[in-house]
Amino acid sequence: MAGSGSSRNSNTLVVPQATQALNQMKMEAAQELGIQLPADGYYGNIATRDAGSLGGYITRKLVQIAEQQLAGQSR
Repeated sequence: MAGSGSSRNSNTLVVPQATQALNQMKMEAAQELGIQLPADGYYGNIATRDAGSLGGYITRKLVQIAEQQLAGQSR
């Protein structure tokens, strides 16, 4: 996310080119969960429950994608 909050992110991506895809996934997940993400990119005011729900949802989706890719490689 572009904005003031992105400069505080200490996470480093293994594949930096994935930034846009992960941001898109975050937006889609928030929309599906009914969580309003701030336009300025600062997530410090999001409720802990919402942040946890969003993180858990994204993690489940990433695991699902990885499992599908691994299942495709084993054939």
